[in-house]
Amino acid sequence: MNSALVIIPTYNERENIEKMILTLMQLDLPIHVLFVDDGSPDGTAAVIQSYQTRYSDRIHLIQRKGKLGLGTAYIAGFQWALERKYDFICEMDCDFSHNPKDLKRLIEACQNNVDVAVGSRYTRGGSVVNWPLHRKWMSKGAGVYVNCVLGLGVKDATAGFVCFKRKVLENLDLDKIQFVGYAFQIEMKYRAKQKGFTIQEVAIEFVDRVLGQSKMSLNIFNEAFLGVLKMRFH
Repeated sequence: MNSALVIIPTYNERENIEKMILTLMQLDLPIHVLFVDDGSPDGTAAVIQSYQTRYSDRIHLIQRKGKLGLGTAYIAGFQWALERKYDFICEMDCDFSHNPKDLKRLIEACQNNVDVAVGSRYTRGGSVVNWPLHRKWMSKGAGVYVNCVLGLGVKDATAGFVCFKRKVLENLDLDKIQFVGYAFQIEMKYRAKQKGFTIQEVAIEFVDRVLGQSKMSLNIFNEAFLGVLKMRFH
């Protein structure tokens, strides 16, 4: 396997961070991990730093001063990855809603001539665990809405478990990505499709977080709803 980097934004993930690091390091995958921490007041960054001494060449950390948004965290991570010539760049959450074991299938999809592999809850074989019914309908409805407006052709348009080939990120103007919340995930897929890159959904089981607090908010949802219209008509 060529070099792969997993980017994980963090904000107040002290309850999950140690387990996540150990789980990733124990995978039979030659991956490196970059955490982008937005000044977590709970000491998340300090835990990451304590593991850098053990995994000095595989665990990396960008510390930012304040909560600057999911999208800007990933953009910072993408730029860091491109500077260091990683072949595959993955994004995932820190709360175990994304199973680290599924990274192998996402990376393998990109090795097999797919440009963007999306860990999908809604493709055949995918599922969601521990979500209330209204949250499932809101998420599925968002996918229908995105595909009606943008013609994206991705059932799980807001998915945040993704692997990109380096050439995809090299060919997107990352400084012009507009959105920072869930609309960011839609925009990245849309811009990739506009550039002619192939997107494949890989079925995953998505499990709602057990520890820590969800970052979802009404503002994030509204940004996604209005952002899709802005992408289509601007």
